[in-house]
Amino acid sequence: MTDFAHAEQVRLPAKRTCPFSPPPGYEQLQAARAQYVELEHTGQHVWVLSRHEDVRAMLNDPRFSSDRLNPAFPNLFRDGNRPAGRFRPSLISMDAPEHGEARREVLGEFTVKRMKALQPRIQEIVDEHLDAILDGPKPADLVSALSLPVPSLVICEQLGVPYADHEFFQEHSSRALNREGRDGERNASAIALQDYLSDLVTAKETAPADDLLSRQIAKKRAEGTYEHDELVSLAALLLIAGHETTANMISLGTLALLENPSQLEKIKTDPGRTADAIEELLRYFTVAEGATSRVAVEDADIAGVTIRAGQGVMGLSHAANFDTSVFPEPGQLDVERGGRHHIAFGFGPHQCLGQNLARMELQIVFDTMFCRIPTLRLAAPVDELPFKHDSGVFGLYCLPVTW
Repeated sequence: MTDFAHAEQVRLPAKRTCPFSPPPGYEQLQAARAQYVELEHTGQHVWVLSRHEDVRAMLNDPRFSSDRLNPAFPNLFRDGNRPAGRFRPSLISMDAPEHGEARREVLGEFTVKRMKALQPRIQEIVDEHLDAILDGPKPADLVSALSLPVPSLVICEQLGVPYADHEFFQEHSSRALNREGRDGERNASAIALQDYLSDLVTAKETAPADDLLSRQIAKKRAEGTYEHDELVSLAALLLIAGHETTANMISLGTLALLENPSQLEKIKTDPGRTADAIEELLRYFTVAEGATSRVAVEDADIAGVTIRAGQGVMGLSHAANFDTSVFPEPGQLDVERGGRHHIAFGFGPHQCLGQNLARMELQIVFDTMFCRIPTLRLAAPVDELPFKHDSGVFGLYCLPVTW
């Protein structure tokens, strides 16, 4: 095995110069399978994997840890700070066996059966927001009018978080994910969000309701395993992940379909194709690429190199989802591709817990929106749209549309 393949000319995180393509340089990374690169903001050196089979192998290998408090874990933020706060690491930072045990405790909240039970309420939320769009002025900002409020309302109702506080948690979630933040701003927002959720969990400890957090309190108390700080960490993870990723996929998916009218027409004429279209859009954008980073805890031979214990590893899921050996003509949006083996939701033990919910929200939004507003179109050129190049979750700050 090769011990070292240095690539000083490649620096990450790289910005997408085109919203419909991976950043420049990713093809170069794929050609070498594994390279040792410098991270732009911190000067940290990490291994980078970019082929589909290599990223999946790494994500399913217990020799690679998800511990974000490990100093060698790839850090993509300008301030270089590690996750802040006094609370325990959340699911996303756990390894086996703790991770498996903690995930099983909450897995029942995200089964296909429970998601189907939520479907009528999600449909109602989508219809209400489309009513407001159709009754409002033109153009409308799809982000503030639909993309962000729909998943925010859904996750709030699921967790038992008051939606009246959505401006607070959306603002702090956005700051916590901002890669360009300085002077502790990101960590201050993370702490503010944790403190808010700690107070909410405390209230549910004495006055439970019919929501995920209250059910977790009751279940763990009955088992004798309840820990306040552990539930706060879970709440923060689910609240942020539950609205940020889906909101951005609604906006980006709408943009891609409007820019590819022949593909949009296929799902308009046959909604049975929407499920496959969603998988293609998830692959096409891969909005949460940083979620597939790890740190080696043992020496491991992978992708033709030896990664030593204590070295950080980035699995570039966006590059992997454009691997031509797996997805022919990956730059071509094809709603009939049917490529559910993409890794936009990750892979292995840490594959996204809420993927069933995200898929259902996207399907309801796209089917309903394009049915009720068949003449929907962009109200601004694509090159003038404000993309989230500074965030850990790619997306749009606003999307002007008209009809």
